Formats: sequence, C-alpha cells, structure tokens
Amino acid sequence: MLQRPQRGDPFWIWLLHWWERASWAVVGLLALLTVLGDAPAPQKWGSLALLSVLGLCAAAVRTRPGNPVRGAYAYLALLVLCLGGLAWLRDGFGVLYTLALPQFVVFANSLRPAIAAGGLGAAAITIGGTLREGWGLGVLATNTVSSLAVWAVGVLLALMTPRALELRDERAQLRAELTDAQERLAEAHRVQGAAEERERLAREIHDTLAQGFASIIVLAEAARGALATDPGRAAQQLLSIENTARENFTEARVLVGSAPRSGLAPGSVATTLRRTLDRFAEDTGLAVTAELPDVACDQPTRIALLRCTQESLANIRKHAAATTVEVVLAAHPYGVELEISDDGRGFVVADSRGFGLNGMRERLAELGGELSVTSSVGDGTRILAMIPADGSGLT
Repeated sequence: MLQRPQRGDPFWIWLLHWWERASWAVVGLLALLTVLGDAPAPQKWGSLALLSVLGLCAAAVRTRPGNPVRGAYAYLALLVLCLGGLAWLRDGFGVLYTLALPQFVVFANSLRPAIAAGGLGAAAITIGGTLREGWGLGVLATNTVSSLAVWAVGVLLALMTPRALELRDERAQLRAELTDAQERLAEAHRVQGAAEERERLAREIHDTLAQGFASIIVLAEAARGALATDPGRAAQQLLSIENTARENFTEARVLVGSAPRSGLAPGSVATTLRRTLDRFAEDTGLAVTAELPDVACDQPTRIALLRCTQESLANIRKHAAATTVEVVLAAHPYGVELEISDDGRGFVVADSRGFGLNGMRERLAELGGELSVTSSVGDGTRILAMIPADGSGLT
C-alpha cells in the first residue's frame, strides 16, 4: 500500500491521497443520505450494510498487523463485490467506482494488480447496473462504454503512479542523505570545536600555570642553595615563589571558570609588562632594559602581548644563558609591535619544535598578527610580535 505522503513528495502522490480521502467522505455522505432517505427497506439496509462493511474492512487492512499484501488483495476483492452490489441495489451508486479509482492503486502493490482490479471493478458495476435496469444489449452496451471510459482513467492513474513513487523515493533518499550530511557536518563542527578548545586550554595552561610552576621550581632550587650563604636572597626568592603561586591560583580559577575575568591585574599594557619584567629581573638577576610607552590597546591585545613576553622570558631563563634582555614596545599606524631580544647562546630556528613558539604564533594569528623569530647559534635571539591595528583595538 502507498505510504502517507510526506513533505516534498510529488504532486501525483498527494492527488491520490486526497482523492482517496474524498472518496471516503462521499461514502460517509451517501450512508447518511441513505439513512435519512425513503428508499425501500431492502435497498436501504442492503446499501448501508455494503458501505459499512467496505469502510470497516478498509480500516482493518490499514491498521491490522500481519501480511499487508494479502490483506490489501482481500480488500480489493471485497471492493469489487461491493461496487457491483451497490450498482445493483441503487441507481447512481455506480459513481462510487469513479471515486474508488485511487483505491485500486493505493491498495495494490504493483502496476498489473492495480489495472486488473480496476478492470474487475468496471465489470462489476457494469453487470450490477445492467441487472438493476433490466438485461438488454442496449443497456449492457451503454453501461460497458461508460465503465470502460472510467477504467481508462484508472489505467492512467496506475501507469503514472510508479514514476511518481520513484520520484518520491528519490526525494526521500535525497532528504535522508541531506539529513545525514547535516548530522555529519554538525559532528565535525563539534569535534573541531572540541579540538580547538583543547588547543586553547593547552596554550593557556602552558602560558600561565606551566610557566608559573617552572618559575617556582627554579626559584625553589635557588632559594635552597642560598639559605646558608645568603638568607636575605633566599627570603626574597621565597616571596617570589609565594607571589607566583598566588598568580597561578588566580589563573587556575580563570581556566576552570570560577573567576569571571582574566587574572591580569588592572593597568595599561606598559604597566603590565613593566611589572612582569621587574619580577623577571629580580628572580634571575639579569640586566633588563625596556622601552615601554603608554600604548592604548584592548584586553585581547594586552593579554597576547603579556603571554608573548612571559613565554619569551621563560625561554631566556631556561635556554639562553643570557646576561642582558631588551624589550621594546612600539605603536605604529599599522599596529603595535613588541620586540624582545637577548644576548644568549641562540638556536637554529628551523630546528625548534617547542610548544611555546607555536602557541605564540597561534595566539597572535587569532588577532590577525604574526610572530618573527630571528636567531643563530652564539648570536642571541630576537622575538618580534606584531598585531595589526584592525585586530588590536588600538586607540
């Protein structure tokens, strides 16, 4: 049996659906008129019985589980018999054959059974009408011609329906493929979003907590060595450890979402960088020179410049063996630049595989900026971070 039409199905499927629904509405109307009418009792109750049996059996076939094909063929046989009986009982009831044409297509499972059942229906109303009007060649010929004309319409319905079903199946497949593609795309976006979030968290942890713990380790080792020889220096280093641990605690709260904003202290980017450089010089004893004009910029740029500075200073502390560090912050019409250079041992940039440099590049790229690294063995290192004006919010 044909399934209930769905959105996007061909017009032909919808036509059959509503034609069949209209036929049942007419059947119900005829049953009501029969009850209210003054037809002779045998015709009245006979036609009511046939109409009732037809409606109940159609409902049973649609809702009853089991073999739907066998039930549909049984209903079509009953439909043919009822049409013939109604045409024999009442004048004008032969029109039900025209209304019932879609049912031969709806309840049949292929082309040939639909055409054959429709032909049997035409024969049934021809015989039933002829018996009611009185047997004769003229009556038989007239009824046969009208029945064959209606049957021809039924054949056309049956011929056109398979192609409409193919279109429906093709559209259903396309809808299914589209839904599947949308689900796969949504899943890909979810996976991509999760991966990007993991990368962001990894970068934030590396630039904040990991660097803080590394500083704590270095300061703790230095403080332990200075306890006996330089207690004042050891006390200062212990204080730095305490401050770094507090900052790490603040950053940890930000990362887990229990703090509403960045752990950065308020102030301009120059003030923030100056505070970081002073701590670095105090902890390492290196000579740090800085040119830090008061450059106005938004919070994302301020954070990016600070993280680049922290990462660069951490690399200098761990790898450079430098004696001096120079930091220059400058605002230009095209954006803001931060240059950090040292006189350390340097390295081969092409051989660098560290997470820190890649993290700086990704952070700057999010703001439309870029990172340049210039270094060679024995000649120190120069880090240049640039954020364009349209990405930095410079004022």
